[in-house]
Amino acid sequence: MLLIAQNHFQLILEVSLIMLASMIFIINLVPLSLSVVTFLSLFLSAGFALLFGGDLMLLVLSFGQHEFTHPFGPIALLAIITALSSLKVMEESGVNVAGLRRLVIGLLLAITIFGGLMHRSFLLLWFLGLFIGYTIISKSFRQKSIAGMKMILGFLGLGALAFGMLEIVSRITGIEIFSPMLRISRLDQNSLASVKLVLDNTWLIGHDPAASYWSASTGFADGYISLPMSFILMFGLPFPLFFGMLVTKKDVIDYMLPGTFGYAYDFGYLTLVAVVLIILATVVIGLKILHIYREKREKNNKKYLGKEVLLIGSLTAFMAQGIIGLFLFNRTINGMALLTFIFLGSLVLAHAVTIQRDSNEIVSQ
Repeated sequence: MLLIAQNHFQLILEVSLIMLASMIFIINLVPLSLSVVTFLSLFLSAGFALLFGGDLMLLVLSFGQHEFTHPFGPIALLAIITALSSLKVMEESGVNVAGLRRLVIGLLLAITIFGGLMHRSFLLLWFLGLFIGYTIISKSFRQKSIAGMKMILGFLGLGALAFGMLEIVSRITGIEIFSPMLRISRLDQNSLASVKLVLDNTWLIGHDPAASYWSASTGFADGYISLPMSFILMFGLPFPLFFGMLVTKKDVIDYMLPGTFGYAYDFGYLTLVAVVLIILATVVIGLKILHIYREKREKNNKKYLGKEVLLIGSLTAFMAQGIIGLFLFNRTINGMALLTFIFLGSLVLAHAVTIQRDSNEIVSQ
């Protein structure tokens, strides 16, 4: 019984540990050569381009949409940055990557357009992720850093242009969901009241039960921050879930506030501090391991090339999702997106653990 989660928080912890253990075994036991990682990154990039494009078509045809950009946007970013890193490694080895580069750029543009039209928060995640990714790549390969004022202004300009185009498309087609101004107006109407709710009722551990929308609230892990509802239902866990009209109540925190407010309210200020420290530690560890991989590559050790480009992609996606989720949109690291965030963090930390195979087993092979 001690291993069965009693609330959302315990379930998140248990899934995180299981995910980390799984990624450690995959990173250490699966042969992740540069060619394998490159193929997988291209395959995923093409898959997400089709997925986002299909979802956008359903939206335009009024058949409903699934908003795949929330849970899968960071993984699409992982795939694209990994592919770009692979191109850089091959280019340094003297391989002609002109054709492959055109394919990657084409997939990048497709994901940008389809995902951006589906959701504005995806555009912020995407452009921030591309900026972080290009910066890490330039540092890893000892090239001139692109993180100058000109490049920053360039990414800001692209973001402004993208949002402007979305507003124009919204006005022309009459589809309000494309409009960035709709999102801004909703924030203007609801965010101040949501912030007041959190600040007035959040404790060091949990929150005031009377402020919760659950009549039997415990004041901790009431489900404002949770793993996917289908995941919880699949295991028949008796946790509070937001159904029907209650979903609009959850949106007060999930949709209208940054993740810092959501995590603070549901779990308390102390837990928020612990979460932020874990995220920072994951980033620092990832950068340290990336430095080790670079040193091995520069010594002509090609054993870790696949792992290096995979780490660049996963670290980029983890950082971008963490920044957008914590400081702009809670929904970017909640629900299914939280599972993605745990996956990316585990994928980064897994590089820090090396499993030593039994010497007799190696000899027998």
